[in-house]
Parts: sequence; structure tokens; C-alpha cells
Amino acid sequence: MAGCAARRALAVGSRWWSRSLTRAREPWPLCAAGGAGSFPPAATTTTRRHLSSRNRPEGKVLETVGVFEVPKQNGKYETGQLFLHSVFGYRGVVLFPWQARLYDRDVASTAPEKAENPAGHGSKEVKGKTHTYYQVLIDARDCPHISQRSQTEAVTFLANHDDSRALYAIPGLDYVSHEDILPYTSTDQVPIQHELFERFLLYDQTKAPPFVARETLRAWQEKNHPWLELSDVHRETTENIRVTVIPFYMGMREAQNSHVYWWRYCIRLENLDSDVVQLRERHWRIFRASVIQGATRIPVQQPRLPAGFQWAHVGHLPLRET
Repeated sequence: MAGCAARRALAVGSRWWSRSLTRAREPWPLCAAGGAGSFPPAATTTTRRHLSSRNRPEGKVLETVGVFEVPKQNGKYETGQLFLHSVFGYRGVVLFPWQARLYDRDVASTAPEKAENPAGHGSKEVKGKTHTYYQVLIDARDCPHISQRSQTEAVTFLANHDDSRALYAIPGLDYVSHEDILPYTSTDQVPIQHELFERFLLYDQTKAPPFVARETLRAWQEKNHPWLELSDVHRETTENIRVTVIPFYMGMREAQNSHVYWWRYCIRLENLDSDVVQLRERHWRIFRASVIQGATRIPVQQPRLPAGFQWAHVGHLPLRET
């Protein structure tokens, strides 16, 4: 299987990512004291609201770390833009944007023709729309507060052919959709604690935002573009559970006289229902040349999702050539 063929196969397969969810009777609190959670809606509509740190020792007063700006309805955020994640609540900084194709099956296709998907299940083919995502750094101080809701190692890459370890991870590197960015400003010259912040960004008070890309960031982006690039996003809602899947083709490695094609995938679940639900299991159905090649059951955490709750997961799937 060629790399491009493998990309198409899993992109289609991601549409059939299935899950078994059970309804729970008792409520489950969204946030605990000191934890990260969805930011209060009022903050998203206030342009000069102060952003305060939640990582404070017992008995200490909250410290102001920045001032919110008006979120952009049009256009993109620049490199160096500080933000608060509107869902997971962590602080971060934008490195650079990605232009992805969003295939949203909750939005009716405007095309007059309808086509069945390659598996023959009768679903409408959906035209993708361009949507902006951002490569970002996560503030290391906030990682402990979001570990139960979102993995902080969303970006991994394959080791060299002569390396016995299959995968490497870059902690605190994430992909964020444009609408999840709550921008803010700070007078701190190092407002984000991450080992790559000062290697990638340089403080320049004459710029807005006052952090500009160093040459090391440009070189790193160019060198790692093949496995960093976010190109396709798939989204669909079933029984008030919205599932978003982002597949990444990582590359091919040889193992035991055969080719193994590696994929990374990011999954986000959103509970739009009024009940508490729990993820029980997950399956991949793999397609090749419009035929179901096989089904794979993936071990998974079993998070509970209260009403309005969102949960994100990153996994890997090696496909061996047959």
C-alpha cells in the first residue's frame, strides 16, 4: 500500500470510528477546585477582563497574568498570540496556523449529487470546508489540571529506521481550532512556561503580539512539516454525542520483511445531551479499495462525560501491509 493510499484509507475509516456509550444516572461535577475547565461564558464577551492564575499556593492571592482581547471572527491569529483554551482552560501560545479541510456531517452538503461512501453504507458524501487550526505550546503549569480531559502529548513522530524505539512524543504541543482561542495580552516577557518557548519565540515590544518567530521555529516547522501537518478533520453527531477525528499519516517503517504504515489520530468527544454518558469501547474498521479489510478493537480509557463535557484522546494505529 502506498503512503497516499494509506492516507485515503484511514481518512475514510475515521468516518466509521464507533463508540459504545452508556447513560449514567448520577451527575458528575465538571470541575473541581483548582482544576482546569471551560471558562465562564461571560469572559468571552468581555474585552478587558483580567485573566488570573489558578496555580496558587494555599492562602495566596490570585495574581493577574493578562488581559483578554476580543476574539477574532475573521482572519487568523499571528505567531506569538497568547490565549486561553475555551474548552480545556489551559494557557498557550500560537506557533503557526494550519489550513485544514473540515468534513462536517452535521451540515447538509450543498452539492446536488449524493454519493454513497466506499463502504456502501449509504451515507452522503460531504464536501470539505477550509478551517483554521493552530499549532500551539501548552503552559507546563496547566498540564496537571487537564490530564483527565485532554492529553498533553498530542504530537508524536516516528523514530529513525535504526532506532529501536517506535515513537517519540513532544510534551505540551497541541492543535487548537480557531473558535477555541480566547486571546489575551501579557506584560510578562516569558508568559508561557515551556522548554521550547524561548527557543522558538523572541520578545519584541514593538510588535503586536510582542513575540516573534525565531529562525529555529521556521527551520523546525519546515523540517517536520510532513508529520506535523493537519490536513483533514472529520466530525459527526450521533445520539447527541459529537465525535471529531483528526487523522495524521506519520510514515512507513519496515518490520519483519513487511511494510508498516503508522497513523496518529486525535479524537474529541462532546456530550450535547442532558445525561451523563461513559465511553465503553472503540473500534476501527479499516478500508482498502472500498472493501472492509478488518476491524480492530482499541483499548481505551472509559471517561465519564457529564452534560456539556468534552474529552480528547490521542492514539496510534500501525497498519501492516498484507
